[in-house]
Amino acid sequence: MFNNFNGTQGNVKNDLLSGITVALALVPEAVAFAFVAGVEPMIGLYAAFMMGLITSAIGGRPGMISGATGAMAVVMVALVAQHGVQYLFAAVVLAGILQILAGVFKLGKFIRLVPYPVMLGFVNGLAIVIFLAQLGQFKVTNALGDLTWMSGSMLYWMLGLVGLTMAIIYLLPKLTKAVPASLVAIISVTLLVHGLDLEARTVIDFVRDMVPENEKATVTLAGELPSFSIPMVPFNLDTLYIILPTAIILALVGLIESLLTLTLIDEMTDTRGRGNKECVGQGVANTVNGFFGGMGGCAMIGQSMININSGGRGRLSGISAALVLLGFILFAAPLIEMIPLAALVGVMFVVVIGTFEWASFRIIRGVNKEDAFVLFLVTGITVIADLAIAVVVGVIVSALVFAWKHATHIVAKTHTDEDGWKVYDLDGPLFFGSVSYFKDIFDPQNDPKDVVIDFKESRIWDSSGIDALDGLADKYKAQGKTLHIRHISSECQTLLKKASDYVEINVNEDPRYRIVSDKLG
Repeated sequence: MFNNFNGTQGNVKNDLLSGITVALALVPEAVAFAFVAGVEPMIGLYAAFMMGLITSAIGGRPGMISGATGAMAVVMVALVAQHGVQYLFAAVVLAGILQILAGVFKLGKFIRLVPYPVMLGFVNGLAIVIFLAQLGQFKVTNALGDLTWMSGSMLYWMLGLVGLTMAIIYLLPKLTKAVPASLVAIISVTLLVHGLDLEARTVIDFVRDMVPENEKATVTLAGELPSFSIPMVPFNLDTLYIILPTAIILALVGLIESLLTLTLIDEMTDTRGRGNKECVGQGVANTVNGFFGGMGGCAMIGQSMININSGGRGRLSGISAALVLLGFILFAAPLIEMIPLAALVGVMFVVVIGTFEWASFRIIRGVNKEDAFVLFLVTGITVIADLAIAVVVGVIVSALVFAWKHATHIVAKTHTDEDGWKVYDLDGPLFFGSVSYFKDIFDPQNDPKDVVIDFKESRIWDSSGIDALDGLADKYKAQGKTLHIRHISSECQTLLKKASDYVEINVNEDPRYRIVSDKLG
């Protein structure tokens, strides 16, 4: 899985150069997502700077890039439209606090429970989303102020420059890996376009297409340092009622996307990030965003892929990307504004090709149809709806499939011991799905006076299992017989209080079981 990773080891030079590359790619994304959320471009750029800097410095996954994202931007639209940007800042602060609490209470570890087909669907879905987002760069504003698809020579130049960018990224590493191929491609295509005065749209053209006609001449990406300001909203329960739903969704979407991206990078680099620490890092970054005029955000899979494939491995890569982006905003906005969109689109197309798990087509032919269904389901929902919804639905469907498949797996072998007791050696989980099969195994009317259920190869998972065991004990008791239980886990013993008067528990041989450990976080 994820075999697009190149094996360049991280160092200061690679981190700095990859950081510059990422900073260039962050600009149009941050601006675009700001417009999606209904806020000014600079609010998106500030978010990209602060998210990238803070999460890289204190987060749990070195090499992962965070910034303003589309997944969170679409959640913000309604709040901004109805109540204004100050309420958005307050919601981002609250979302950050919720994310910090998630890290403090060590909830990040549960991302490890996301099934493999859901992970594949997440990766493939995001690759498609990134690809579709780039298609918007092939539109221009016509005389009526409407966006239309490119045509003629402008389209041909756009396609040619995108192809040239991709070719440089693929071919340059065969000659040298001294500098990131993506950075060389962006610089080369920029020099070519302006040196030959080619008909190509630039970053500033993209920004101007998104503002009203009377503002196009004055729009710029130049700005100043973000300043501290408490969100100008009433501090009362009415405000909390307004921002709480949005804050909860922002916190969940941000954590799901960030932790899944963390898992992806873990797979690519054969290292391990710290989920709970990343929750805290994301939370602190969003809280700071709300107080410094940013729209918040989370991990960005596209920019993270650019960073990893450009050689960025350490925290310095993300920190340098954020600082370089701030430098662009403060001192070098004209240079960023002249970068051709074709160069950035070419870089993102390479990311799409590298992100999409092409091996999933071969995997589908080799796995069961349930896993294939979950993969396609998560991919589709990610594309047409939302990442968080897709992952939640995928996990639920996977859990239901698991429950259905294991409901029929509970069986028992029987034998009679030296005392004449009939022993049922149970094999399989006892839970809500397998209760009916469990009840059919036993024969209280014809069994001897003493019956043993041996749980050495089984376990009681929930209250439905306990209730089924209690009901079975009642049936044996009604027949004047005794039901004995052996090898029950100590964790399950506390669930057996209802049956304690007539159930024998052999605690001397009981194994001890453990669930997900906090150490995983």
